[in-house]
Amino acid sequence: MRVFVTGASGFIGSALVSDLIDAGHEVVGLARSDASAAALSAAGAAVCRGALEDLDGLRAGAAEAEGVVHLAFNHDFSQHEAAAGAELRAIKAFGDALEGSDRPLVVAGGGPVGAEGDPRAAASPSPRSAGGRAALALAERGVRSSLVRLAPTVHDRSRCDMVAQLTAIAREKGISGYLGDGSNRWPSAHRLDVARLFRLAVEKAPAGSVLHGVGEEGVTIRAIAEVVGRKANVPVAAVGDEDAAAHFGFLARILGLDMSASNALTRELLGWQPTHPGLIEDLDHGHGLGS
Repeated sequence: MRVFVTGASGFIGSALVSDLIDAGHEVVGLARSDASAAALSAAGAAVCRGALEDLDGLRAGAAEAEGVVHLAFNHDFSQHEAAAGAELRAIKAFGDALEGSDRPLVVAGGGPVGAEGDPRAAASPSPRSAGGRAALALAERGVRSSLVRLAPTVHDRSRCDMVAQLTAIAREKGISGYLGDGSNRWPSAHRLDVARLFRLAVEKAPAGSVLHGVGEEGVTIRAIAEVVGRKANVPVAAVGDEDAAAHFGFLARILGLDMSASNALTRELLGWQPTHPGLIEDLDHGHGLGS
């Protein structure tokens, strides 16, 4: 299968490119920069130079492919609404190219909550959720579309962006904090397991599938704070609700949430089995918490 991938040189995308090629697929990756193009070529992928804003280019890339995986997204929280708008336009462009073909379109989304099919996730007010809904709606237009809701912590031993931010805060404030008793949970997933899930989705996910990119259903915030404390050599302590915003900044509004999410139906549907190390093991043995 010839697969067109956006975000192909990114953290998850680079792992997906390797997984697709190892499974015998041909990959064409969208590259905005010379560095991204060089990385894709070195990995054995063909390169399509362009950007998400080039909708005609996206349509052309999708039209020439047998499947599309859309991973690219600007995760700068200060530009979240603009990034969500760009993503929605990109997904609609892919739909124009793939309509009536029964070819797969797999789109990355955020915010897995509870069991697969939990209405809380479908009702998410996040600006990015509009792109996910648009992708799933393409199933009624002859596109084998699916949505992979990604755990908030996708990691390996070299990188875990969310925890790196918590580590920077811990070093600045002198404590590794958590809210309440720290028993609330975040789901997590290893990037190689996530890459395999995207590959399986493009190969065989039924139209309209909502999949959970979750390896561990819930790691407690207290456990994360403890490993951050060990790595940053600072004490671990609760932060009161009244001090949360000043201590954690924009992360304060999500650190207190209990966001455990299942992966049972996803595993059964696709035969997917996460096998790589869990979050705490990677954090304890890795070097991805920042300097």
